Amino acid sequence: MTAQPSETLVRLAHEYSISHEHVNHAGQRVHVSSETLVGVLAALGVDASTPEKVDRALALRTDERWRHTLPPVVVLTAGKTARLPVHVTHGDPVICWVDLEDETGGGRVDLIQADVATKPRKVDGRLVARASFDLPTDLPLGWHEIRATGPSAQARATLVVVPHHLDLPETVADTRAWGLMTQLYSVRSGRSWGLGDFSDLADLTEKAGRMGADFVLINPVHAAEPVVPVTPSPYLPVTRRFVNPMYIRVEDIRETAYLTSADLALVEWAGEPAKALNTDSGPLDRDAVWTAKRAALDVVFGVKRSAARQAEFDRYVADEGQGLSTFALWCALAEHFDGSDWPEQARDPSSPAVAELRGQLAERVEFYTWLQWIADEQLAAAQKTAVDAGMVLGIMHDLAVGVHIDGADVWSLGSVLASGATVGAPPDMYNQQGQDWSQPPWHPDELARASYRPYRDMLRTVLRHAGAVRLDHVLGLFRLWWIPSGHKPADGAYVRYDHDAMVGILMLEAQRAGVVLIGEDLGTVEGWVVEYLADRGILGTGVLWFENDQGRPRPPEQWRRLQLASVTTHDLPPTAGYLAGEHVALRERLGLLTESASVVRARAAAERDAVLRTLQQRGLISEGASERAIVEAMHRYILDTPSVLIGVSLADAVGERRAQNQPGTDGEYPNWKVPLADSSGALVPIEDLLSNPRLISLTHVMNGG
Repeated sequence: MTAQPSETLVRLAHEYSISHEHVNHAGQRVHVSSETLVGVLAALGVDASTPEKVDRALALRTDERWRHTLPPVVVLTAGKTARLPVHVTHGDPVICWVDLEDETGGGRVDLIQADVATKPRKVDGRLVARASFDLPTDLPLGWHEIRATGPSAQARATLVVVPHHLDLPETVADTRAWGLMTQLYSVRSGRSWGLGDFSDLADLTEKAGRMGADFVLINPVHAAEPVVPVTPSPYLPVTRRFVNPMYIRVEDIRETAYLTSADLALVEWAGEPAKALNTDSGPLDRDAVWTAKRAALDVVFGVKRSAARQAEFDRYVADEGQGLSTFALWCALAEHFDGSDWPEQARDPSSPAVAELRGQLAERVEFYTWLQWIADEQLAAAQKTAVDAGMVLGIMHDLAVGVHIDGADVWSLGSVLASGATVGAPPDMYNQQGQDWSQPPWHPDELARASYRPYRDMLRTVLRHAGAVRLDHVLGLFRLWWIPSGHKPADGAYVRYDHDAMVGILMLEAQRAGVVLIGEDLGTVEGWVVEYLADRGILGTGVLWFENDQGRPRPPEQWRRLQLASVTTHDLPPTAGYLAGEHVALRERLGLLTESASVVRARAAAERDAVLRTLQQRGLISEGASERAIVEAMHRYILDTPSVLIGVSLADAVGERRAQNQPGTDGEYPNWKVPLADSSGALVPIEDLLSNPRLISLTHVMNGG
């Protein structure tokens, strides 16, 4: 039997934004055990293992804000009033001002002290007073710096002024846009190296643009391990800031044209085994692809760059700064220690041992730096192709929730990512045992102490070559389900974040990049969160299978306008498979059900029948309609919604039945390894898309036919 937390432990948990209870997917209130609260606090660096230590930690937390002259960071929404607390020795004067960001023209804005009396506080033997300064409501958007000076105050802090609202582009706000949704690696051409790549993406966007689509939503293309085995899931990268070079098309690198005949032969030989995989309908083999591609890229890297190309490379490296250098070093170290445990001294990026290795591995560090430049070039070219094809948005990127626990970000960012806990999800009707995503969460306090710069730097890379970005599990900007080490996924607790800061910084960077934001707000969502995102101009997500109203599909007229609507999502089988009950059969085979299989099958059949009845009642299908007719009718149904964006799964469009991912599994199912195929299992290459009968027919529906 789990122990109930004491009142003092609950107070301490609240001080660190840990919820001691929550409402589950069934509307029931669930209380968090004291063991879980102690475990989550430990992951935050707080020892709450005894009642005495709980009391001590609570007292320290209460004094913490008074120990610092300025808060580490202030995030201010444009147009809103805010008051800045400044702590000094009681009786000391202090003056404050804001140095504006150079990008906004620079300059200085003096702050006026407010006539507010606050009782001094004794902290660490010093009587501390709080002075309050009003922040102007007309500060320009951007990253500024607050300065405070006085006898006991010499301090700086970051001030981020963020927009209140993001406006949709007129082309989206006035005219609905639709697009394709796909897993890029699964969409191959005759020139692929076993996986879809950025050149395939360019071809796909060009074809989709000709079909009338305005965007292509792809899986996250964050970087994976530089050595095999490569983690299959695009949602478990080693970093979210940099790009996976596995998506590079070797032949499209400019320097490939200057290979000697001998080196060109080496590239061709390296590519042969990978290209042979293009016709393999079995699980995708990332390890074989990366082994071949890295060997070829090594050869191309050896080509001397022209003066102009070298200048471009140097500019890219300078723009990306220390973050790129550190990531490339991690890649070189991962390659250097491949197959063996890293020595303890190499686990600290600032250690003398790592500095020495940086010198020894300088050429490999440059290689991995160069890979990022090439990947960035090809991704930029794909977005340009999409826009040139007439797409309103072009590429819609997907931002994963977190990173691999043994990845580059964990190594380089240190305490900004919490240790001792991983992120996941509590039990719901689709994953009744809960989920552990094996990802370390942002540490709320440490992220604030870093002025949110790691978060900002990551966002800038993701937004750079995008027309829109989908944020997987956008609720993570508000709260995350923390699972302490050694606990089951169901035995976690929600940790809340400063959502005004997290969302505001996201909006600032999106506005600067001209990008539309879509939050994946599925699952257990607090109602106020949906309203908050809509008020800020961030679109939500609507999936037909999840839009229910008392056991029936929600009438399309009642769907939200500000959302990306679709029939399905990548965590479900394609619609043909879902209609056939594959989502139940698969979970039964894998032992993921916590209820009787017959009960779950009956529920799924009732869900399917309710959808079919609704489609018949609206005159979208007749009795005995074919699978293809039903799929098209379901898309006509969401076309009747007011949603500004409509997504069409490419797997649905060609008749695929197999799921890309079964949540709650690892090796039990070939997650993220399923190549694009039709209803008969025959592969569908990019070259055949424009002649695919089902795709042509569904495209006709999406264009109003």
